[in-house]
Amino acid sequence: MTVFKLPDLGEGLSEAEILRWHVKVGDYIYVDAPMLSVETAKAVVEVPSPVSGTITALHAQPGDRIEIGAPLIEFAVASGSAAAAGDDSGTVVGHMPGLSDDAAAAAALEAANAVTGPRVRAVPAARALARSLGVEIGSLTGTGRGGLITLDDVMGVGLPARSAGSKMHPAPSARPPAAGGDVEVLRSLRRAMAQSMSLSRDSVMACSVFDDADLHAWGTGRDYTTRVLRAITAGVRTEPGLNAWFDGQSQSRTLFEQIDVGIAIDTIDGLLVPVIRHVEKRSPAQLRAELDRLKRAARDRTVGSEELRNFTFMLSNFGSMAGRYATPIVVPPAVAILGTGRVRRDVIATEDRIEVHSRMPLSLTFDHRVVTGGEAVRFLGGVIADLELPE
Repeated sequence: MTVFKLPDLGEGLSEAEILRWHVKVGDYIYVDAPMLSVETAKAVVEVPSPVSGTITALHAQPGDRIEIGAPLIEFAVASGSAAAAGDDSGTVVGHMPGLSDDAAAAAALEAANAVTGPRVRAVPAARALARSLGVEIGSLTGTGRGGLITLDDVMGVGLPARSAGSKMHPAPSARPPAAGGDVEVLRSLRRAMAQSMSLSRDSVMACSVFDDADLHAWGTGRDYTTRVLRAITAGVRTEPGLNAWFDGQSQSRTLFEQIDVGIAIDTIDGLLVPVIRHVEKRSPAQLRAELDRLKRAARDRTVGSEELRNFTFMLSNFGSMAGRYATPIVVPPAVAILGTGRVRRDVIATEDRIEVHSRMPLSLTFDHRVVTGGEAVRFLGGVIADLELPE
């Protein structure tokens, strides 16, 4: 009997949710055939079978959340299968050595599947914050459910001790509303958003500036988003310091020539931020095609995990729905995010008359630990100058 445990899916994630099984007990499955879909805080991942054999047990049902290293499925492995012969190479998300692999490979498998000892359970945001503060995550005691290490556990390290005469005032107990209501446990994208926003709250010194770009020189039928992406490139050329990452622990920043813009996309399941790579090298048509592809993939939950990480700048075009100004949230290690509000017709006083112009509200939030006010407004000025060009 072969027991397959949920492999490490990367991104520092400690658990995944079973979305759907593609097999049932009694089915025969071949190595690398799709076995199940799991949903993480980042994306939907297809897990292939590590062996060829008959399914004898499923250890989780759709909707269950299981930890990395927990038993997932059992097989009765055919004697002539690749696994029995010792040459199975495993899956795309983990490795299951054959019986003839050496002890080092077996030890690596044990470490990946958490066989030899308990895995330190922590929410991804807590892991990231612990790294930034130089805190050893394994030294903490988790106060979350089942000993899960939370952001509060990390933030509690190094806080000054209370004096003997000080008092702790407990938070008021939660009371249900008079009329009652449905309680929804946050899952996947919404849980990831809560963790990401908590990390931003605890890690970023946010400051926002606002202005408007006058679009009076534009012709008809313009593509707002691709023009904004081009304007971000112009802003980076004016002030490169906003296309960067900041490491608070080492007090260092990394400036990038490549402009990879994460675009916040609203979906029925929550917020996803796929990344358009090399914005500075793409034509308007290429930007539009890539943007449409990523929007479809985000809403279908088929966007790959590699397309959701390592953005160097962020864009929130909330104005496509409603809203004029906002205070967008910077997600570390990035240092800035631009928000575009709804384009409106405003009454403008020119030198000698009153005119009605289309104007785009702009909201720029930056991490004031590493970006100065002067750098921020120079960047915003570069964005506005490009947006106000006729072409």
